[in-house]
Amino acid sequence: MAQRTTPKKPQGGGGGRTQPTPPLAFLDEEFLTCTDARTLRILAEYLEPAARFKAEGIQDTIVFFGSARIASRENAQKELAAAQAAKQGVAAARRRLAMSRYYEDARELARRLTEWSKGLSDAKRFIVCTGGGPGIMEAANRGAAEAKGLNIGLNIALPFEQDCNGYSTRSLTFQFHYFFMRKFWFTYFAKAMVFMPGGFGTLDEVMEVLTLCQTFKLKKRLPLVLFGTEFWRKAIDFNALVRAGTISRDDLDLLYRTDSVDKAFDFITNELIEYALASPGGTLAPWQELGAGARPE
Repeated sequence: MAQRTTPKKPQGGGGGRTQPTPPLAFLDEEFLTCTDARTLRILAEYLEPAARFKAEGIQDTIVFFGSARIASRENAQKELAAAQAAKQGVAAARRRLAMSRYYEDARELARRLTEWSKGLSDAKRFIVCTGGGPGIMEAANRGAAEAKGLNIGLNIALPFEQDCNGYSTRSLTFQFHYFFMRKFWFTYFAKAMVFMPGGFGTLDEVMEVLTLCQTFKLKKRLPLVLFGTEFWRKAIDFNALVRAGTISRDDLDLLYRTDSVDKAFDFITNELIEYALASPGGTLAPWQELGAGARPE
């Protein structure tokens, strides 16, 4: 039987001139960051998180939204003391201290939800997920970490504010370029969402998720908590929309409003036990069902 031999490298022809070997296309950073490769970058922000979620066994999340600018009570107290010592910016520091209650409430709620979820038969259900940055995002990741639970940080590259906080699980901390891919991962595994006081980003998420629920684009039941009744009453006048006829009174039932960690915890856990516990995994409405006209369970 003839033995296989390693083929010899052919001798260069002509004058023996060579040139540097070009990079493989999938390793060519110049190509991958150009306009022509946008589709590949979008696909990467779907496939790479999907692979990591699968490796960690992530099926269901509880998502926290809120301002990146809300400080912890400890830091807010230090800022107030510094402002009083400098006799400058005291009023603003007092406002930041008052708003710090939402940091502490998000931290406590995330901790309690994580402890509850770890007590389920499948301890990797209902994992706390945030945008991965400072403020309320840090608070929720911190609370989950204090309960020694896995938690997710879907960070995004921005020119300011959006440094990764130190509390999200390292293997579940991501960096996105495209907002819409980040939003997909916020929503796909979500089984409940908590909206703490926030700015443009939080308002954007509130309206987008409400639209998905109102139009039945989401197959699943998704309990939505507006935490901070006075803040949200001033920030968005939903009743004005009802009076104008641009939404229906029933649309307001999509939201649960509270100022209480206890009530938020009870509402979310009761909803999850009744509607989500038996249905793990990502759920979005199949396109075949979108015109059916029946409201999903």
